[in-house]
Amino acid sequence: MKKMYFFSLLCCGLGSCDNNTHPRQATPVTKPLTVQVATQTSANNAQMAVKDIVLPKGYRRLACSESSFGAWLRQLKLKSDKTVYLFNGQKKLNQSAQYAVLDVSVGKRDLQQCADAIMRLRAEYFYGQKAYAKIQFHNVEGTLLQYSNYAKGDYSYVKFLKFMDKVFSEASTLSLSQEVKPLANPAEIRGGDIFIKGGAPGHAVIVLDAAEHMDTKQVIFLLAQSYMPAQDIHILKNPNDNALSPWYATNYGANLETPEWTFEKHRLNRFPN
Repeated sequence: MKKMYFFSLLCCGLGSCDNNTHPRQATPVTKPLTVQVATQTSANNAQMAVKDIVLPKGYRRLACSESSFGAWLRQLKLKSDKTVYLFNGQKKLNQSAQYAVLDVSVGKRDLQQCADAIMRLRAEYFYGQKAYAKIQFHNVEGTLLQYSNYAKGDYSYVKFLKFMDKVFSEASTLSLSQEVKPLANPAEIRGGDIFIKGGAPGHAVIVLDAAEHMDTKQVIFLLAQSYMPAQDIHILKNPNDNALSPWYATNYGANLETPEWTFEKHRLNRFPN
């Protein structure tokens, strides 16, 4: 209902699989995402997280509530392998877009694409808080898909992932674009905000982190995406500023250019809660 595969292959050829590589065997997912909180004694051996990505000189990360979605995103772990794999274990053909890869499962079906990855991260955040009633998304027909109703008292992670597959199958960039509110001033960007163009073709990326220059107050941010076909969620390089990459500056003008999509300025949005 949501996936227009023939059209997506025409528009997103960079996401096609490389038939010259051998599929990687996926690791079964049995536990929810955990965040990395490094201590002084474990810092040398700890898996890197979003918060460990180095800032340009003169910048500091913007403050946010410790319980916020933005703070949770900063704690997401990064894989040591920077290769982006598709849902079927094949390497993505375009390996030049990513700076790093999030340690988040992609599943075994072609479902967790661009908007789906954003919904997955937001749902994982609420799942970790046991805020089950907040895990809900509209499908393309306008029906509200509610995890609490779907679970029927079974809040196991296996049931959660099955619910998310249902969401991925029925929702889209179009439906997700109707659940967020425009953010007019890019300087106010924060972790958890998204750039989204609903429809077919459409695309969406999520802001993982934001920082501010201590003197000029210039705000910069990190972006992450999945794409078509379903693939590892990865942090994007900045194709227009190698010195700043992977960070992006908010003075990007009328359009924000990312490695695989260009967003108009008004595509910046924020979740209402």
